[in-house]
Amino acid sequence: MSLDIDALRAQFPILSTKVNGKTLTYLDNAATTQKPQVVIDALVDFYTQCNSNVHRGAHSLSDEATRRFENARSNIQTFINANQREEVIWTSGTTEAINIVANGLAQKLKAGDEVLITEMEHHANLVTWQQACLRAGATLQVAQINEIGELDVADFTAKLSSNTRLVAFPHASNALGTLNAINELTSIVKSQSDALVLIDGAQGIAHCKVDVQAIGCDFYVFSGHKLCAPTGVGILWGRYSVLENWPVWQTGGEMIRTVDYQESTWGVLPHRLEAGTPNIAGAVGLGAAVEWFMQQDLDALKAHETALLNYAMDKAKDFSGIQLVGTAKEKVGVMSFLIDGTHPGDLGFILDQQGVAIRTGDHCAQPLMKRLGLGGTARASFSIYNTFEEIDTLFVALNKAKNMLA
Repeated sequence: MSLDIDALRAQFPILSTKVNGKTLTYLDNAATTQKPQVVIDALVDFYTQCNSNVHRGAHSLSDEATRRFENARSNIQTFINANQREEVIWTSGTTEAINIVANGLAQKLKAGDEVLITEMEHHANLVTWQQACLRAGATLQVAQINEIGELDVADFTAKLSSNTRLVAFPHASNALGTLNAINELTSIVKSQSDALVLIDGAQGIAHCKVDVQAIGCDFYVFSGHKLCAPTGVGILWGRYSVLENWPVWQTGGEMIRTVDYQESTWGVLPHRLEAGTPNIAGAVGLGAAVEWFMQQDLDALKAHETALLNYAMDKAKDFSGIQLVGTAKEKVGVMSFLIDGTHPGDLGFILDQQGVAIRTGDHCAQPLMKRLGLGGTARASFSIYNTFEEIDTLFVALNKAKNMLA
């Protein structure tokens, strides 16, 4: 099936917005994606038709809200091929999902234990494990990357040991675009240790088909807003046998079984890890986004994104004064770069004046930037609704910015 890009873009109302008098060229998708009308409608419809709290209401609105909320959970289960819907835990996003796992792991770690991550981590998948190790007296090991931004698999393997309790790595790097071979890495871990495996899927979920059973990992986490869904909602998927007795993250309403003044007992999955009133509308929106994705030709979308990235990287090769940062053989649609004699922040400002939205800075990856000897980069990131013409617009804007800043 061929991709009708005009019909696809027509489903995203913000793409017709004017910025500084110019039609928006939105190339900041690694930070957050735009939302199709079907997701916006799901939010509006929830608030106008059945806004209520879920699970325990004794009235029709609550029943309908619960139905939509739990149907969204089932959509997620199908989308990532979870074995059981109870393995799908609602969170506020990738960061909270990682914190739930790290909080539980910190209660199990002891001095001498190790957690292994990589040099390409987002702060959410670094600082969280760092702090868990500090609390427990455990050691944080870091696997190296090579000069083009690929994981050094030999170093990764060498740093696994009988003391490794958990290994965490990104599906794809938000700063470099590097796409990791997550099935292979998980297999390496499982063949050489008893460690749990967590995959930070924030940058992978929108670009790759995810089958958590085929991957063989123990946890896969992601945020809705990277997947054309609302902000403030995300997913912790965990293998049932692992999550079933995982230490609770927060206590309060919904997650309990019994409560007395002196002690309480916890409920069963998924509710034992979902204390308090959830982001119900956000969950409904994420369910709608996932349902929308499942109706698309995912292979065609992936092929389009790959073509966009290749087109941009090829244009960069012919652009005088540009330095690409992160040139791994396998990448998602992220192009990080520097322009000789310019500061990324200045580039971002001048591009915005031309209606082009990119991201600049360290991309929540300060240790990675230090590893590369950089203070930060400019980053253009592509999604399914971007076009080759928009990449042309980016390079015209970059040329203008370069001449102004020279």
